[in-house]
Amino acid sequence: MLTPWGELEVSDAHVHFFSRNFFAILAAQRGSVQEGVEGGASLEEAGSLLGWEIPPPEPERLAERWVTELDRHGVSRAALIASLPGEEGSVEAAVAHQPDRFWGYFMVNPLTPETPDRVQRALARGRLRGICLFPAMHRYPIQDERALAVISKAAARPGTVVFVHCGVLMVGVRRKLGLPSPFDMRFSNPIDLHAVALRFPEVAFVVPHFGAGYFREALMLCDLCPNVYLDTSSSNQWMRYQPEGDLKSVFRRALDVAGPGRLLFGTDSSFFPRGWQASIFRTQVGVLEELGVDAEQARSILGGNLARLLGSP
Repeated sequence: MLTPWGELEVSDAHVHFFSRNFFAILAAQRGSVQEGVEGGASLEEAGSLLGWEIPPPEPERLAERWVTELDRHGVSRAALIASLPGEEGSVEAAVAHQPDRFWGYFMVNPLTPETPDRVQRALARGRLRGICLFPAMHRYPIQDERALAVISKAAARPGTVVFVHCGVLMVGVRRKLGLPSPFDMRFSNPIDLHAVALRFPEVAFVVPHFGAGYFREALMLCDLCPNVYLDTSSSNQWMRYQPEGDLKSVFRRALDVAGPGRLLFGTDSSFFPRGWQASIFRTQVGVLEELGVDAEQARSILGGNLARLLGSP
């Protein structure tokens, strides 16, 4: 992709893969909370309520749509996230279909008894490289032995990253569908990850959205744990809660503390017809240019760091 530093390979560290099965699961949940809504009808209703496209049944076709979209913007590769527990099969299929373009991440709930075996099997198949933990969503401390058991599976598979969502958690698709979001922010502080990251120094931990409101704490964590990375994704509306108040200040401090070698560019793209959020890329590139980031640093942030962590797809 052409950037202010010339042609660079750009990879997105944060793209949600909203498959048809993803929407079907949410539609079924909507049916369970609204009397008289059947699962089959609810899927189409969900698309209408959201104003989003419901993908075709085959994840491979959605993968092709994403390849076309990334090609349109000059993006080389992306990390695709299965955004509900049990949805990893969709991302696996996408990665298998387009192995040169995608890495696969999948969400798990460590409190579910079958999770350790599910993680073991998924990692053994070799197509999924990131485990996503959402402590506030599933209401557990990251130090819980069941969460540590999942992280130990990542530690046993070199090159597997552990993505830990911290800070403010607002799932727009749930809100638009009228689904409850009984999250618990007691479990959302990046500081909780400190002892865990020290316990597993061989694991790369990724904290998205600069800590999503816990920016100071995320910086402290990065300062103390060289195996913690920050992803830069989303519109970063959490800055409303911070004294910095602007993205330039956030990037400046992140570069000062974590350095360019531990920042992972991401957009938090997710659905069609919106597609890939080029405006987020342009904004972040503009900030990096204003801060005087050189070409080598830009290459690392915009894709090199992600490729180093995950290897070639």
